[in-house]
Amino acid sequence: MIFLEDLIALFYPRFCAGCNSSLVKGEDVLCLNCLADLPRTNYHLNCENPVFQQFTGRVRIELATSFCRFDKGGRLQHLLHQLKYKGNREVGQKMGLIFGYDLNQSTRYRTIDAIIPVPLHPKKERKRGFNQSVEICKGLSQAMDRPLILGNLIREVHTDSQTRKGRFERWENVSGIFSVKNGASLTGKHLLLVDDVVTTGATLEACCIPLLEIPGVKVSIATLATA
Repeated sequence: MIFLEDLIALFYPRFCAGCNSSLVKGEDVLCLNCLADLPRTNYHLNCENPVFQQFTGRVRIELATSFCRFDKGGRLQHLLHQLKYKGNREVGQKMGLIFGYDLNQSTRYRTIDAIIPVPLHPKKERKRGFNQSVEICKGLSQAMDRPLILGNLIREVHTDSQTRKGRFERWENVSGIFSVKNGASLTGKHLLLVDDVVTTGATLEACCIPLLEIPGVKVSIATLATA
C-alpha cells in the first residue's frame, strides 16, 4: 500500500495551495511551512476580542471569532482566492478543519449544537458552483463533531458585491434579505454561523436577525478571516 501511494505521488504530485511547493508524505492541501505561517488570531481564547466587539450593541450574539488576520497580499488572501475564485474546495475544508481543532481548545465553543453557513443566493451559487462558507463548515463540522445544517437559512434577494461598499452601504445592501425556513427544527439550539471573511459584519448581522427570532436560539459567529 505504501509503495502504491509513493508511486501515485511520483506520477501525480500534489502541490501546496499556499506556496505551490510539492507536498511530502503526511502533508495534505497545505505544507507544514504554510500551516506554521498562518496569521492566527487566537481570538477564540478571548471572548472580548475585536470581532466580538464589532457586534456589541448591534445584535445579540454569544461568541465571535476569526481564525486568521487578513493581510492584503499575504498567504491567507492567496488561499481565499484559491477557494473562492479557483474552485479549490479542499482549501476551505482544510482551513475549516484546522480552525475547528482550535475552537475545541475553548470550553465556550463546546456548547455549540450545530453549524450553519452564510448562504449565497441560488443564482450566485449556480454561477460559482459551490458556496465557500459551506466548504469551511464541512471542516468545522468534522473537527468539532457537530452537524452541518443546510437549507434553513436562505438568501432571498440577489445583491451586488460588498467589496467596494462602505459600512452603511453594506448594511443597506443586505438588510432584510435573509429568512429562515423550518425554524422549528432550530428551536433552542446554539448555532455557529460561519462566513469566510468579516469586514464590517453587516452580512453576519443580517443573518443573525431572523435566526434570533426563533425561540431559544443562541448565535455565535466564526469566520476564517477578519479584515
